[in-house]
Amino acid sequence: MSENALTYYLYAFTHLKFDKSKGDAPHKPVLLISILQAFERKLIADSQIYITPELTDLFKTNWNLLVTTNHTLGFALPFYHLKNERGGWWELVPKPGCEIWLQNAGSMKTFGNLNAAVAYAEIDQNLTILLKDEQSRTVLKQALLETYFPGQVFTNPGFPNNHLNDLKREMLEESPAEYIAKLKSLKTRLDPETYQIEVYSRDSIFRREIVRLYDDMCCITGARVSAPYSFSMVDACHIVPFYKTFNNHPANGIALCPNLHRAFDKGAISIDDDYCVIVSTTFVESENSAYNLKMLAGTQIHLPKDEQFLPDLKAFAWHREHTYKG
Repeated sequence: MSENALTYYLYAFTHLKFDKSKGDAPHKPVLLISILQAFERKLIADSQIYITPELTDLFKTNWNLLVTTNHTLGFALPFYHLKNERGGWWELVPKPGCEIWLQNAGSMKTFGNLNAAVAYAEIDQNLTILLKDEQSRTVLKQALLETYFPGQVFTNPGFPNNHLNDLKREMLEESPAEYIAKLKSLKTRLDPETYQIEVYSRDSIFRREIVRLYDDMCCITGARVSAPYSFSMVDACHIVPFYKTFNNHPANGIALCPNLHRAFDKGAISIDDDYCVIVSTTFVESENSAYNLKMLAGTQIHLPKDEQFLPDLKAFAWHREHTYKG
């Protein structure tokens, strides 16, 4: 990469646009430092910057290490407003149907809205090349620290991430009662944005574990599409809805392709005590369709290899009684 490109981005990173109402806001520098670390740890490998639990956790950790002013932690606004930097080196790619939503900056103030509307951020290819290079990353990170956090001692957060490991342990080991008690406690202690990020991280870990346990495969059809964690053709489906019992253990989940996920949630299908699909007769279908739900009746679902994560038959019984339209 040419010296001109590095010089350009050194200037861009050290002359970021800020809301001056509370002095130079630290949000954008903290986000950029977190992205540099994500490249260093191979969490990001190309020009597409996805919102992931690893990135949000790096952001929170760096915020706590670096920010000494009275600013409130916020991931959504810097991720959104980097698109306004000179040179257009950060562009937001909306999720389908959210194009107009992204045009309204006011709607992007919360993490939940950002995550719902944004597929990923796309960075300039020249910047991508710089961020893949260790020496360039070091120079850019040092410039950010010296410009926005002068005199502060900065230590890279540990890796692998202890917080995300703790969340996974809680999901596997804690009872639903303990889990909901912790969530209620967090909601009273954390600001709304940090709480939204915490809930998002927990949901993402549940989804990743279910997809991993079922080997990226729909447990009914056997359809599998392997892809990076930012994209998958299967969903993690709670058997008993999370809001009912706050049970995030993998035994309360199965992996389904999106159309069957909706059919399961709406009660068009369920699973019996032999782990076989049952199909409701109350739904009208096109008899000529090659994807008729009735064709799935009696299909035995694919199960995780690890027996401790087999879907809970009591949860399926609850689903048949309260959701299934038999």
